[in-house]
This record gives sequence, structure tokens and C-alpha cells, in this order.
Amino acid sequence: MPSSAKTTKKAPAKKAPRRASSSARRAKPATRRSATKGSKTLAKSHKKTPAKRAGAKPGALAAAKKAAAAKKARELAAARAQRERDARARAAAKKALARQKAIAAAKAKREREAKARALARERAAAKKARDVAAARAKKEREAKARAAAKEREVLRKAREKAAIEAKKQREIEAKRKAVEAEKLRRLREIERREAEERKRQEKREAEERRRLETLERRMHSKPYAEDAAFLEELRGLLLATREATNAQIAVSESEANEMLVDRERLEYDDEDGSSVASDIQRDQLKEFTAALRLKVDEIDVALARIDDGSYGRCDECFEPITQARLRAQLPVFTCVSCRASA
Repeated sequence: MPSSAKTTKKAPAKKAPRRASSSARRAKPATRRSATKGSKTLAKSHKKTPAKRAGAKPGALAAAKKAAAAKKARELAAARAQRERDARARAAAKKALARQKAIAAAKAKREREAKARALARERAAAKKARDVAAARAKKEREAKARAAAKEREVLRKAREKAAIEAKKQREIEAKRKAVEAEKLRRLREIERREAEERKRQEKREAEERRRLETLERRMHSKPYAEDAAFLEELRGLLLATREATNAQIAVSESEANEMLVDRERLEYDDEDGSSVASDIQRDQLKEFTAALRLKVDEIDVALARIDDGSYGRCDECFEPITQARLRAQLPVFTCVSCRASA
């Protein structure tokens, strides 16, 4: 070990600060500013130590570092102990403050209860005084009421006598007025009935005019005239249906003609009824073809109505036919209700 390292002595450890007394623990906690200031001072001391000993030997530097570390540990322990003491002091202060508040609250509660008892006694005394005064006033009112009742009884008898005489006069006058009023009432009743009859007649005529006007408007209504896209869609569907129907007509006529040629060319045995069955089948084809031609005519009518915008109006009630029905059945000229009641 080098001689310089032997001569170097270890720096004496700094004694830890003495524990604060009970009066110091009850004191106000230290502020954060003082703790921050101490930490800054410690940091500066650590920064300056290596610079001062830069010229020392390696062994001395290691001992200095150990001493600085020990010093730093002691300072950190001292700071931690100080913070613990501050925390205990704050807790003790809070506990003392809470105890003082509890004492003050109990004292205030006792004062409120004493005031409430005094107020209750005062109210009971006031109520008793009011009850006595009310009983006295009630007796006085009853005496005055009995005197007033006697006076009213005398006045009532006098009024009854005068009322009987006035009643006789009123009855006589009422009979005369009743006869005149009855005559006037009959005349007014006759006039009222005539006026009501005129009003009813005018109302019936107005309702009939409105009904005819509404019917006229509905007869010439164009429910889907503004929906050009929907009418064009119906036109396409009707044209497609017309083309398909014409194709069916051509097929039916061709089959009927073939059946007629076969009947003229072949000889049928009348015993088995083949000729009769062929005629019936050919008649059915003709009826089916006629129904298809009628459908084509109806499609032409629907196309003409699409051109003037009136397609979609029911021919019975003149109400608009729903779009779903117009799309489902081609062509259609009546709504569901009119079709069901037909």
C-alpha cells in the first residue's frame, strides 16, 4: 500500500442531529423551500469535492470518494428523519385542531339545546295566553250572535208577510206575462223552424255541390302525373306484357289452326268421341285467344292513359291505385277495395 495512502486519514463522520424536542414536534412543519435549499447545497458540495482534490493521489481520491458518499448518506438520513418529524408534527397539529373543533361543536350544541328549551317554554306560555283570549272572544261572539239571531227572526217574519203579498201580485202579473210570452214563443218557434229548415236546405245543397265538385275533380285526377319515372316504368312493363301476350295469341291461333287441319285430314272414330273432344279443346283455345286479345286492348287503353297521365286512377271510386298493385297486375283499372266489393 503506498505511503501517501497510509498518511491519509479518514474524515470523521458527521454526527446526526439530535432529535427534536416535543415542543419542536408540535411546531409548524418546515416548508418545501427549506428542504429544496438543503438539497441544492448538498449537490454543490458534491460537485466541488472532486475539483478540489484533483491533484491528490489515487488512494486519497478513493478515500475522499468514500468519505463523500458517507457524508451524503448521513445527510440523506438526516433529511429523511427531518421529514418524518415534520409529518408527525403535522399529524399532531391536525389531531389537536380536530379535538378543538369537536369541543367547540359540543359547546355550540349545548347552547342550541338550551335556546330551544327556552323558546319552547316561551311558545307554550304564548299559546296558553292565546287560548284564554280565544275562549273569551268566543263567548263574546256567541252572545252577539244570539242577539243578532233575535233581530233577524223579527225581520224574517216581517219579510215573510211582505213576501206573501208580493208573491200574490207577482203570480197575477206572471200569468198575464206568461200568456203573452207563450204567444211570442210560438211565433219565434215557427220562425226558428223555418230558418233551420232553410239552413238545412242550404247545407244540403252546398254539400251536394261540394260532392259533385269533388267527384268531378277525382274523375279527372292524375295521381301519378308528377312521378314521370314511375309512369315510364309502368310503360315498359305494359309494353313487355303486350309483346308477351301477342306471342301467346300467335301460339294459340297456330295450335287452333293445326287442330282444324288435323280434323279435316284424318277420319275420327265417332264412337270413342275423339272429334267431340277436339272441338271442345279448339273452342277453349279460341276463348283463351279472345281473352288475350281483350287483354291487349286493355294494355292499349292503359298506355293511352299513361300518355295523358290518368293511369293509376280507380274507375269505380276514382282514388289512386297503389303502386304495388299497379306493378303486380298489368293492366289494372280498379283498386283493391272496389275489386273486392264488385
